[in-house]
Amino acid sequence: MTHRLFVLIGPVAMGAALLAGCSMAPAYHVPASVQPTPAFRADPGWAQANPADDVAKGAWWRLFGDATLDALEARVLVTNQNLAYYRAAYAQALATARVDRAALLPVIGASAGVTHGGKVSGNGAATSTFTATGTASWTPDLWGALSNTQRAATASAESSAAQLANATLSAQGTLATNYFALRGLDAQAQMLDDTLVSYRRSLVITMNKHAAGTVSSADVDTARTTLANAEASRRDLARLRVAYEAAIAVLVGENPGTFALAPAPWQPVVPQVPGVVPSAVLERRPDIAGAERQVAAANATIGVQRAAFFPSVGLTASLGSNAGAIGNLFGAATSLWSLGASAAETLIDWGARSARVAGARAAYDATVATYRQTVLTAFQEVETDLAALDGYRAEHEQYDTAAQSAVRAETVTRNAYQAGTVDFTSVTSAQALAYSARANLIQNTVNQQTAAVALIQAIGGQWSGPVDLHPAR
Repeated sequence: MTHRLFVLIGPVAMGAALLAGCSMAPAYHVPASVQPTPAFRADPGWAQANPADDVAKGAWWRLFGDATLDALEARVLVTNQNLAYYRAAYAQALATARVDRAALLPVIGASAGVTHGGKVSGNGAATSTFTATGTASWTPDLWGALSNTQRAATASAESSAAQLANATLSAQGTLATNYFALRGLDAQAQMLDDTLVSYRRSLVITMNKHAAGTVSSADVDTARTTLANAEASRRDLARLRVAYEAAIAVLVGENPGTFALAPAPWQPVVPQVPGVVPSAVLERRPDIAGAERQVAAANATIGVQRAAFFPSVGLTASLGSNAGAIGNLFGAATSLWSLGASAAETLIDWGARSARVAGARAAYDATVATYRQTVLTAFQEVETDLAALDGYRAEHEQYDTAAQSAVRAETVTRNAYQAGTVDFTSVTSAQALAYSARANLIQNTVNQQTAAVALIQAIGGQWSGPVDLHPAR
């Protein structure tokens, strides 16, 4: 029966296919955007690198040389729930594209049945009737409405894939930023623990000097105040650490109540980020790719709406058989066939179709504006992050000099106090200055690390070529 059904619908379908293929969508071109400059302004000395097609897939976090961070980043790809959402959205978009692709092809069905009947009374023998029917229907895509719908769905699926890639890069970057902030707190906590030892020693010395009558009780109160403030700051660091630890737990898809990161030695490593030419950013950033695919989808939708001005045609065919014995079911004498065609055209809709076309064009213009804004934002982020990384790098030498000088001054002042040549106020001032300078140095390194992560995100991910791994400077 299936063969006969194809014989019936084939000539008509072939004729309609000759008419199909006409698209009402405008010819698509990637929208023109801001013209990239030969190099980024923020850092003229930024080394340029030639990106490869797979650079955005690189494990860029390994550039920081931290095994714990490597393990956490691997978990993000598997258990992060935001990424699970985007993966499901991408799968849904692919399924929608397959549905729209199937609409271009004929729909074929079949049914079969058997009935038994006879007289309620008497000796009449029961009879059986066997039926089998095959059907086919097809809507030729004369004006490209179905093919443009399929193109729009495919472009939307590609945009969904770009959104997944962008969400992945964002989650990985957020994890790295939180991780470096937590390790910076660990370094500050270790430094403050050492400082607390010094403050407690100073308090004992001051109390002894007061007992000996060489200093007043004000010095004891000052030492006790300095120690209490430092202990409160230490608790505050612990509070902040819990917040970052909880944020990291959520990023790796774990309950913060059961997640813990043990303190680890401070690793002030900042990779030297090789550069890319500005035009490469357009090719590598997934958010730009996703915005461009939305423009393509909107362009195809214009064709869908314009096709509504033309008549729609439908073709149907059926082949059936009805027989008293299953062996006679497919005989020529018991077979019936039918072939039909229909056409429909809207004559008056009071401007509804024109309004839909205008709406589709406006939606296209909106996606073009979004695409261009995404490009501008990308260049802005690269310039800003380059300036930030360059600035933090330049500040590091000053912070390092300040920290070393402050530590030396603290030592000299403390010795002078023990010798009785300065008062305790000078000691507390020197201690506070030393702690602040060392904390600033740690924070500068964290700022360099987070700026490097932001720049990696801004250029679209990993790069090719050798990487310079060195301590912060």
